[in-house]
Amino acid sequence: MPEALGAIDQKTEQPTRIVEQGGVRYTILGTAHVSKASADEVERLLASGQFDAVALELDPGRYAAIRDPEALAKLDLLKVIREGRGGMVAASLALGAFQQRLADQFGIEPGAEMRTAIRAADAAGLPIKLIDRDIGTTLKRVYRNIPWWQRLTLFSGLIASVVSREEIAEDDVEKLKEGDVLEATFAEFAEESRGLYDPLIAERDAYMAAKLRDLQTDDGAPTNVLVVIGAGHLKGLVEGLEHPPTRPTDEILADLDTVPPPSRWRRALPWAITALVLTGFVIGFARSPELGLALLGDWTIINGGLAALGALIALAHPLTILGVFVAAPLTSLNPTIGAGFVAAGIELWIRRPKVGDFSRLRQDVTQLRGWWQNRVAKTLLVFVLATLGSAIGTYLAGFRIIGRLVG
Repeated sequence: MPEALGAIDQKTEQPTRIVEQGGVRYTILGTAHVSKASADEVERLLASGQFDAVALELDPGRYAAIRDPEALAKLDLLKVIREGRGGMVAASLALGAFQQRLADQFGIEPGAEMRTAIRAADAAGLPIKLIDRDIGTTLKRVYRNIPWWQRLTLFSGLIASVVSREEIAEDDVEKLKEGDVLEATFAEFAEESRGLYDPLIAERDAYMAAKLRDLQTDDGAPTNVLVVIGAGHLKGLVEGLEHPPTRPTDEILADLDTVPPPSRWRRALPWAITALVLTGFVIGFARSPELGLALLGDWTIINGGLAALGALIALAHPLTILGVFVAAPLTSLNPTIGAGFVAAGIELWIRRPKVGDFSRLRQDVTQLRGWWQNRVAKTLLVFVLATLGSAIGTYLAGFRIIGRLVG
């Protein structure tokens, strides 16, 4: 007699559910990403020889990082920034820094159960299925799904997790044992915000359930799969398997992999600001050359000055600071290129990261000073702070121009 859907495996103390759907038996193990006991349980289950595939709560990027610790050394930093992923990479490093601090404080290895699963699957010759959504897509969907003021709160919380030297509280450890570093970092916000909870947790539950259902259509589909996920996803994943939606699986995955575009007003805002600033210059020069030159001076000093200040705070090279001071007033009038990209490009040209910077990156960013000492982290810092300075400068300079014209 087949086991009931969602039945509990009584042979383990780790939270486990067994679900049978579409001719596939899924043994879903809810792990603590910071627990040696979870890693031991993964090893015990795979040693039993009863499984013909392993599914992991990993995306290709995180899987590659586990497989190849030197993968970061192959990162084309300028390409990452040019493609608009610089902020996401910096955020991912900050999240990883929080997790590493936990490892250092409690003498544990975050993600040990995933490494164990990969090693044991390789030894047994079992195929490994990656079922989690790309972390960059998740962070972008979080960003798109919450109001601007909550973005500022999250951004400041992320910075605080890097800056703070306080020991991580036991409550935070327990949260990590129930989920993963994403949920632990944003837990208090997610509990109060549906806009944050959906892309961070609920969507990933649905995504992983769809990826598991997708296994049923593969050639040579497995029949007995061990699924290793964070315990915080256990309930949602079981429900997603037990009650599959009527929409096709590939359609669900495509929707969840898509980053919603900015709203119309957000897309139009940079161009509207450019038009207003240029109009202000025209009006200023029409009134008098002196006023026009004063407006140009305000725009250059405020916009370029704040972008340069951001680069200075990041301890960029003097030529980078000078270059972004000159570039920011121009890039702010061209929404297709940002001051941060220019600053990062100059910094990379002058201070190209060495192999050692990449190999030490994950450890260096656990310390505040490491963000300034490591050339990879510093380049990302230059990009983020120069971009932020230029953005603030654009608005302040714009208000200054309006004030001069109506004053």
